[in-house]
Amino acid sequence: MTYLDMLQLWLMPHFQNIPTFIFQQEGSSAHFHCEFHQYLNTLLPGHWIGRASGNDQPLMLWPPWSPNIMPCDFFLWGYVKDRVFVPPLPRDPADLKAQIIAAVKNINAPMLTRVWQELEYCIDVYHVTHGAHIEHL
Repeated sequence: MTYLDMLQLWLMPHFQNIPTFIFQQEGSSAHFHCEFHQYLNTLLPGHWIGRASGNDQPLMLWPPWSPNIMPCDFFLWGYVKDRVFVPPLPRDPADLKAQIIAAVKNINAPMLTRVWQELEYCIDVYHVTHGAHIEHL
């Protein structure tokens, strides 16, 4: 399944009854394919944020070299990987799925509070450095 298939067949149908939303993605090359942009321009003209070119119609361009301030990127994926990819490693896709679900269920309210505090810190650093690229915070 491609990224475009996932959007068309799974994600966007969940948003059918939501009158207005803005779709945001980062600058991954998988999100820059012309078919993908044609889909966004047709479905969400002026309501998406991402890399763009030519006649694309984003609300806003994804800034090059932007800092990684998305909570899923700086917290969730690392947290889940640290709990899933430990011995014994998942044996098959079903075991992998079960371990991912268990890791996500282990996330509690105090942990999420710390995530938002970290986000505030990242935004403060971003302002102080005037948006300069920062490898690790």
